[in-house]
Amino acid sequence: MNDVPLFAPTEEHEAIRDACRAVCRDKVAPHAAEVDQHATFPDASYDALRAADFHAPHIPEAFDGVGADALATAIVIEEVARACASSSLIPAVNKLGTMPLLLAGSEEIQRRYLPPVARGDAMFSYCLSEPDAGSDAAAMKTRAVRDGDGWRLNGAKRWITNAGVSDYYTVFAVTDPDRGSRGITAFVVEKADAGVSFGAPEKKLGIKGSPTCEVYFDDVHLPPGRMVGADGEGFKLALRTLDHTRVTIAAQAVGIAQGALDYAKGYVKERRQFGQPVADFQGVQFMLADMAMKLEAARQLTYVAAARSERSDADLTFFGAAAKCFASDMAMEVTTDAVQLLGGYGYVQDYPVERMMRDAKITQIYEGTNQIQRVVLARHLLK
Repeated sequence: MNDVPLFAPTEEHEAIRDACRAVCRDKVAPHAAEVDQHATFPDASYDALRAADFHAPHIPEAFDGVGADALATAIVIEEVARACASSSLIPAVNKLGTMPLLLAGSEEIQRRYLPPVARGDAMFSYCLSEPDAGSDAAAMKTRAVRDGDGWRLNGAKRWITNAGVSDYYTVFAVTDPDRGSRGITAFVVEKADAGVSFGAPEKKLGIKGSPTCEVYFDDVHLPPGRMVGADGEGFKLALRTLDHTRVTIAAQAVGIAQGALDYAKGYVKERRQFGQPVADFQGVQFMLADMAMKLEAARQLTYVAAARSERSDADLTFFGAAAKCFASDMAMEVTTDAVQLLGGYGYVQDYPVERMMRDAKITQIYEGTNQIQRVVLARHLLK
């Protein structure tokens, strides 16, 4: 799929959607409520996604992957999120963690770390945020200093998705504190490296099946060959990565909202009040119409951004931020309306829309809050 259209999915894209939807319907959705209730990693979903090559579809064929383009990958994440938001972070975070290697890694580091992820033997996480460096990521304190031919790493990263489950981590650390953001470098750290440890999983509002933990680096020795890109180019690489992966968060938000709309639509057609289906009331119909209209607008913007991601267009920064911001705001609105349409039943865990509403909230926060996205958009407009 090298000839990506402006944004419209091709027959091949739709075939991927159909195949992924079938896997998710049969083998992901049945576990979603239990995964949320017990805050356990969705192993059954991971096994199903691996068996169908949907766990890391973005990895090129040269590294044992299926080579799905950015639009196909977005569609996969959308369909998984429609069934289970926690499970959608498997393909999403595998892309986030490996994107720096794909953008700037040497052939040696790509051939070492990408094939295990493509085969489903390992997962890859992304370590940028710190306890005191969230939106201001350049204020990070994690340090890497020269140690012979390698490096010695010390510090901590926070809010790391799938921490403890992933085998590999792209870690951003300060290598020259006198150069500010130009003194940050990216490295691959392995879970098995001596000195790597993890905090307790955070107790979260949503996406409970995806562990979020602190990652600690206590005098971790990194041998030669672990640097991703050039020394001092890490922060620029982190921002380039997010330009691409904000599209995946937009896709996740679209999927969550679609799942909520699907359920609410079915519910109001069956639920009867005042002697008729709730769906017959015009006020309810207007709510559904607004939900569907905003959802489809977000989907189309996400697909436009995905096509730009595939081509690495000059305006990807704008479209990636716009898609993430618009789609996540939409998902929060649509899932909240879905809860409203179910009334009291929407507020209890016997029905999935309350889970979807909780899951949607994080899409407005991670990979850059929506306030930061608006800063990015305005800066692009005014430069």
